[in-house]
Amino acid sequence: MRLRLLLSWIFLPVFMAAAACFALWAAGSGPGDSPGRAVLVTIAAICAIIAFLAAVDLSVLVGRLRRERGAGD
Repeated sequence: MRLRLLLSWIFLPVFMAAAACFALWAAGSGPGDSPGRAVLVTIAAICAIIAFLAAVDLSVLVGRLRRERGAGD
């Protein structure tokens, strides 16, 4: 469980930053650019979904750790 917590703490900001970078890249891309806007938007959406899942996992793990520490007192 501690490894999941560590991985969520690391990859949540990584995927949030990646989603933002790909979204900005997509916003600035032109009609003939490669990769195309649709590809960049898709990658940004995938990164955002992964960041959301990491945030949900992180909140579940933090809640579970708080319950365990509260039960141990």
